[in-house]
Amino acid sequence: MQNQTKLAKLSVDIGGTFTDVAIDLGISDTIFITAKTPTTTKDPVEGAMNGVAIALEKGGLAAKNIASFIHGTTLATNALIERKGAKVGVITTEGFRDILEIGYERRFNQYDIFLDKPDMLVSRECCLVVSERMSATGNILKPLNEDALDDILKEFESEGVESIAICLLHSYANNAHEMRLAELIAMKKPNLFVSLSCEVSPEAREYDRLCTTVANAYIQPMMKTYLIRLSNSLKKKRFECPLFIMTSGGGMTTLETATRFPIRLVESGPSGGAILAAKVANKCGLNEVVSFDMGGTTAKVCLIDGGEPQTSRHFEIGRAERFMKGSGLPVRIPVIEMIEIGAGGGSIAGVDRLNRITIGPKSAGSNPGPACFGRAGEEATVTDSDVVLGHIDVSAFAEGRLNINSSLAESAIQKKIGNTIELNALDAAYGISQIVDENMASAGRVHAVECGKELGTRTMIAFGGNGPLHATGVAKKMGINRIVIPSDPGVGSAVGFLYAPVSYEIVRSHYTTLEDFDFQGVNKLYDVMREEAYNIVIKGAGDTPIEEVRRAFMRYKGQGHEIEVILPTRELGLQDLKELLKKYDKEYIRQFNRSVPGMVVEIMNWAITLSTKQHADTKSQNQAVTNDTLVGEEHQVYFGENIGQINTPIYRRDALTPGDYINGPALIVESQTTTLVEPEFDVMVDALGYLVLTRREEEQDISI
Repeated sequence: MQNQTKLAKLSVDIGGTFTDVAIDLGISDTIFITAKTPTTTKDPVEGAMNGVAIALEKGGLAAKNIASFIHGTTLATNALIERKGAKVGVITTEGFRDILEIGYERRFNQYDIFLDKPDMLVSRECCLVVSERMSATGNILKPLNEDALDDILKEFESEGVESIAICLLHSYANNAHEMRLAELIAMKKPNLFVSLSCEVSPEAREYDRLCTTVANAYIQPMMKTYLIRLSNSLKKKRFECPLFIMTSGGGMTTLETATRFPIRLVESGPSGGAILAAKVANKCGLNEVVSFDMGGTTAKVCLIDGGEPQTSRHFEIGRAERFMKGSGLPVRIPVIEMIEIGAGGGSIAGVDRLNRITIGPKSAGSNPGPACFGRAGEEATVTDSDVVLGHIDVSAFAEGRLNINSSLAESAIQKKIGNTIELNALDAAYGISQIVDENMASAGRVHAVECGKELGTRTMIAFGGNGPLHATGVAKKMGINRIVIPSDPGVGSAVGFLYAPVSYEIVRSHYTTLEDFDFQGVNKLYDVMREEAYNIVIKGAGDTPIEEVRRAFMRYKGQGHEIEVILPTRELGLQDLKELLKKYDKEYIRQFNRSVPGMVVEIMNWAITLSTKQHADTKSQNQAVTNDTLVGEEHQVYFGENIGQINTPIYRRDALTPGDYINGPALIVESQTTTLVEPEFDVMVDALGYLVLTRREEEQDISI
């Protein structure tokens, strides 16, 4: 493999339980070198480099053979959820100290008298004000009082503030005062981290803008330290390639940009899974897909239409109530829209006061991990239940690097669950499996309803260390009858990183209406945004062509939220206004089944995305000839009291070839995961080597 000089791309995805590595040798679209190692929580860089070393050894590669290193992590998300970030101080405009306390001026659950409001990361004592004022059009109404900064910095010092979030009124229209404050702080207190709302989220809506800036300031010290340590570690290991960081929007960005705006990394790991699912959907010619990514700590569900994941510019972190909008910390960043719940292999099972089995959101992580890991873990987890039920071939778990102890799993489930609700370990394990499947299916149904989509007509694409293991159970509860398991599903997000473009998106506010359109202001704004985005993307694009997409966010005057409309990638002129209105009306009718003639249409925000051009996917056709004479070794698997414990054949995935056909039940084992084929399903290996699971027609109206 040494001849693959400067062709290979390497990606690392650090999850809460395992760290996944994938290497693309540049010789095939489906052949990768992969590795999975336990995440080293105290020092994630150590676990990442361990996985990299294993993958390089497998491929006979050296660091000099790697052309690019792509990294995604859950560290930013975990720091926000677990409240393990820096001490933050806020500077805002005089008279607006309580923006965070006031929020949207509503309760996310108005009938809950014991409601806990989201933790805004900053105490009121650390929210200070400065005399200044901008108008909504960017005119200076009151000059900045620079002399007040000394007292503010003294107060921050007494409170132990490490990072400052500056969010002044209407700074999206004129950032002069925010930039001046940053300049003064750099001179007076150069060791402090500073996040400016005019850079982090230059959009109207003060509350969302401030929340996003605060979140950026909260995680910036930790993330910058971590990313620089990773970069230095790569240099010590003689990697000469650039380091790219995955963003929540599904693109790669540079180390410099990632350290300035770490808030854009909050969903970097899961976004890789969505990219993989979109790639698989395009290859298989699937128009409507639900992506199901279940790892060791969380499960993620994403809807994909026309080969493109749904995206959003609004995201909530750490919701107090899982499905309740408004119960989390709102941030405005480009993000692939998905729902994420604490349901992974390491999720801890328990029994509540009503003797009901509960799952998560707490996880056993990688250390001590599930009881079956034999690392002194005593809690019963989802992985323990899978071991007891026979869903896992213990000899092949995590590439054989972890010794799985079935008796420890059985003991933990009996002690923590079975004894409490008077069940034997086998039935208690089955209860855990059913509850976690229902939790994930329920999350998927809620997400689909919120998006106005149907689930039953979709194909599920399942991956992650535990996704193929639970796919058939979750699919049945979602009413889905077809599942695709791609190659290397156990490290799906890491593989998805390899398909990601280098990209950057900028959104800025500039108010105008179609009736009185500000052509000069809008075209000038796009010139500035394009130059800024280009300077970021070109650093990683190399010789790859760059694509550009422009969008406007439009609404009828008086409405509270906007609709996205695609714009031409050139200067706008008078001739474009009719087409712009036509596009807006079409999209409004699609969403609301009607338009409102005669209303003034206003544009609030403008966006530009630059990204490296991706190669078109070649669609695959399934093999027509099938082979149903496969024979596999047998293993005892429990499918509940209605079916019982039955002998189930085990097949090694690397021994299967396109056209092979298997009747369920079955276990299909590979190095980093296992696909559980429940009795109602059959499997065919398609031309790409993907496993296509189909629920038998006579079983499709029956749900467990």
